[in-house]
Amino acid sequence: MCRSLCAAVKTIRLIDVVAIFRKEINQFFGSAIAYIIMGTFLTVVGLLLWVFPQTNLLDYGYADLGQFFVLTPYVLVFLAPAITMRSIADERRAGTLEWLLTKPVGRWGIVLGKFGANWLLVALTIAPTLLYAYSLYQLGNPVGSIDMAVVAGSYVGLLLLAGVFVAVGLWASSLNDNQVVAFVVGALACLLLYAGLSTLSTLFGTTDLAYWLEYLSLDQQYSALGRGLLDTRNIIYLVCLAVLFLALAERRLQRL
Repeated sequence: MCRSLCAAVKTIRLIDVVAIFRKEINQFFGSAIAYIIMGTFLTVVGLLLWVFPQTNLLDYGYADLGQFFVLTPYVLVFLAPAITMRSIADERRAGTLEWLLTKPVGRWGIVLGKFGANWLLVALTIAPTLLYAYSLYQLGNPVGSIDMAVVAGSYVGLLLLAGVFVAVGLWASSLNDNQVVAFVVGALACLLLYAGLSTLSTLFGTTDLAYWLEYLSLDQQYSALGRGLLDTRNIIYLVCLAVLFLALAERRLQRL
């Protein structure tokens, strides 16, 4: 697979990827779907962090965004598949995917263009939450007492984690032409990769299998980046996992 992947990457034309990227972005912001999803995400996260007493940041007594970075991945588990569910499934349903596959853009051009657009949409959805960090920075006593290194590392981890979820969502969208099925499969796969593996590891005690299941779990990789030290091993793992699911999506298009 590695050789075929490298060979395919060499044939990708940037202009084709950009064309698919722009097409996807225009479709999203040309309808109300993107705004509804982004608004829902910000509303849910805002309520969890500033209104609900069990998770209210103001009740902590010190400037810390830890609760935000703990809760947000569980929201992204559903947000990313909701954004990606139509990407390939809707193309198949409308019959435009076959038309795209006859063009010079190629399968990898389609996959990478759609991945870039969907990942950007998730990043734009997360971006307004930077106001939370600024607010806590100003509310701290003294001002600026929040650990910005940890915040920066956590945001990097959150974006990489979102990239994996988007790749999983695209793979789920490539399986059939039903958007609802794509959303359900994508959300379940994201939840399994994020929390399911670490939960499963508890069933095997202190064995080597338990260690590897916990290590491969996305929540372990993500939390490691949130300690303020960007370990290249965690970054490489998340990037490789995203590439794996993009390759699976490309292979699925090959069979159509």
